[in-house]
Amino acid sequence: MTGRTAVIFGATGGIGSAIADSLEADSRFDHIIRFSRADNSPVTVDLTSEASIRDAADWLQDHGLSPSLVFVATGLLHDEIKGPEKSLRHLDADWLMKNYQVNAIGPAMVAKYFLPLMDRKDILRFAALSARVGSISDNRLGGWYGYRASKAALNMMIRNLSIEWSRKNDKSIIVALHPGTVDTRLSVPFQGNVAPEKLFDSGRAARQLLAVLDALKPADSGKIFAWDGTEIQP
Repeated sequence: MTGRTAVIFGATGGIGSAIADSLEADSRFDHIIRFSRADNSPVTVDLTSEASIRDAADWLQDHGLSPSLVFVATGLLHDEIKGPEKSLRHLDADWLMKNYQVNAIGPAMVAKYFLPLMDRKDILRFAALSARVGSISDNRLGGWYGYRASKAALNMMIRNLSIEWSRKNDKSIIVALHPGTVDTRLSVPFQGNVAPEKLFDSGRAARQLLAVLDALKPADSGKIFAWDGTEIQP
């Protein structure tokens, strides 16, 4: 296949689906590949399964696609049983590990298999959803141990990837993006104190994130940016 390709992971989630929809309307891309755990995904991908991520990369190669954009729009803050920890006594080893698997290890595995496939003749953009609460220097409240720590780990992964990949492609832009508070399942239990103008619908969030990503230069690689384009210190 010919033409520019974008790949989205977590493409059935609120932000991921909106990112994919926005890119579908972008004439710069000819192929939008949506990977998720859903049955209609070209390959069913679970971010906790390295094998499924490898299978997705194999599928892309088999179809002759070399992406210029990979966007990892996945994240775990709570599930039906567990939520973010309010204090030390709430720490649970299995829940901490699940946070790391989804929020840090999964995106790193996507990079492992997809960065080598990306189009080196084009400006390469690799983005993963992070969060302001993953900033160590910005942490004044504590709590949310697993989510904070796993997003901080993701931010370090992004930094490492950017350094390594700049030696292979000096046009690479590898960043973490903070979407703000978006009206999705992830944030529903925590929207009570959010000002209405700071609670974004997924469509607006996607447009904001893509606008930020479009404006970045290779010199910005390895950094963390918020939805409004401001840099977040690690």
